[in-house]
Amino acid sequence: MMTNNKYVQEWIKEMAELTQPDNIVWIDGSDEQTEALRKKGVEEGCLEKLNEELLPGCYLHRTAINDVARVEGRTFICTGKKEDAGNINNWMDPKECYDKLGKLFRGSMKGQTMYVIPYSMGVVGSDFAKIGIELTDSVYVVLNMLIMTRAGKSVADALPDDASDFVKGLHARADLDENNRYICHFPEDNTIWSVNSGYGGNVLLGKKCFALRIASYLGRKEGWMAEHMLILGIESPDGEVKYVCAAFPSACGKTNLAMLIPPEFYRNKGYKVWCVGDDIAWLRIGKDGRLWAVNPENGFFGVAPGTNEHSNPNALASTRKNTIFTNVALNTDNNTVWWEGLDNNPPEHCINWKGEPWVPSMYNKADKINTSAAHPNSRFTAPAKNCPCVSKEFDSITGVPISAIIFGGRRAKTAPLVYQSTSWRNGTFVGSIMASETTAAASGAIGVVRRDPMAMRPFVGYDMGDYWAHWLEMGKKIPNPPKIFHVNWFRTDDEGHFIWPGFGDNMRVLMWILARCEGKVDAVETPVGFVPKAEDIETEGLDVSLDTIKELLTIDRKSWSEDIENIKEFYKQVGDRVPAELYEELAALEERLK
Repeated sequence: MMTNNKYVQEWIKEMAELTQPDNIVWIDGSDEQTEALRKKGVEEGCLEKLNEELLPGCYLHRTAINDVARVEGRTFICTGKKEDAGNINNWMDPKECYDKLGKLFRGSMKGQTMYVIPYSMGVVGSDFAKIGIELTDSVYVVLNMLIMTRAGKSVADALPDDASDFVKGLHARADLDENNRYICHFPEDNTIWSVNSGYGGNVLLGKKCFALRIASYLGRKEGWMAEHMLILGIESPDGEVKYVCAAFPSACGKTNLAMLIPPEFYRNKGYKVWCVGDDIAWLRIGKDGRLWAVNPENGFFGVAPGTNEHSNPNALASTRKNTIFTNVALNTDNNTVWWEGLDNNPPEHCINWKGEPWVPSMYNKADKINTSAAHPNSRFTAPAKNCPCVSKEFDSITGVPISAIIFGGRRAKTAPLVYQSTSWRNGTFVGSIMASETTAAASGAIGVVRRDPMAMRPFVGYDMGDYWAHWLEMGKKIPNPPKIFHVNWFRTDDEGHFIWPGFGDNMRVLMWILARCEGKVDAVETPVGFVPKAEDIETEGLDVSLDTIKELLTIDRKSWSEDIENIKEFYKQVGDRVPAELYEELAALEERLK
């Protein structure tokens, strides 16, 4: 045992009696043990060592073919009262769940090793940090947790002997039976149980399970916030850095924004952009009355397809060493990796994500999952320290002060390029109605609108209405709150083509946002909030006319009015805990649109 904490010792004993491993190994975080585990992973066939010269310290892993993504339908919040989990979450009675999963866990580690991973979300010993222990039978999980969290002996040493408030995580691959796959959270017990999966999003319990679902519950209880947000710093030529947090639903360019490369116009002036975090932010009120944020993670668990030298050179550079690739293709000519969107030169000989020989002629865009070399949700787990633009504040124990919170969605017509909320309360409303829509670009047809409030729809560990109430409550407690904005990089013309160039040029919008935070620019009041004057968006070096910027900033009252009905439906779905203040904001918006 690496700790004298009796709660830890008793819990591990109880879980070992349930799962019956052949032996128990504590993870100390040392290079020697980590290297031995990599070798073991290769011997057992769960890892393949890649070209040491081209990709030093890198490995490839393939999951089971039925186990390639987070499974929202098999993810449960288990609270004593069903209404505390809310209508958006799947709920199971805790007693029933422990009983049901207990049967699946029973004897699941026979013939295996149980690994005990003490890990810290956040820098060990900081005010933000929270400690978890994950028990797992997977070497792959151990090696990923060593990248994604701060794990090992230093964490066990930091846990007081009398502390019972650590987060208890139990994971077993069992039979990888998708019909008995469960990812269950017991926020009232600080517990996570995951069984019958080996895919990162379901089994790296420090990530979404702890850092969002359990942490959002703890944050509400303790007066802080756990959010699905990137943290980004913009350094001006005089060396001052301003920080923003931003929340986007999936496929809206979140990682690209987190690692943004400034356009040449700004680079030449001496501007720099720093990445503090690409996925999760924990926010607390600082002694100075501002909101301060840390990234509780220690690595990136990024989507590989589409990551390339153009879309995200910093993310690609992060994967060049000590990275674990999951479900990408193996280029057998040089023992490196490849995925769709990496470059336009698919390897002539490769092994696809299923472990089968693959040649480029097999690819059919209409059937990506079955014909692509890499799975569309294939991943890389890379140390954040590898990122060329990682912030020097990455390991700060106080975090960074946040000037602005940015929400974003993918809307063809409704949302303008950028608008500012009129207050924290109004900003909470803006976050609550966040949405993305599918667009059939060729025909310009607009598909289904999916509401994803604060990009937290799958990740709130309790009722969504209560979560919004917590946002409103925090707004009353923060003496100097960040200003709240909404962006939309995805406005399209009548042919369905994107009007705004996106990528690095999104910095032009961030610069207006920061100028607003500092009271340096004016804005135009509209029914939805404040939008920029077109001439205040910097267009030097950009092939976009002032008229186009004006078009990007217009408020389409007709599509907003249609959207109101959709918002009402969604609020009804969330249920009777939607705060009255948000209904008041909705009614006021409807009135202004008239």
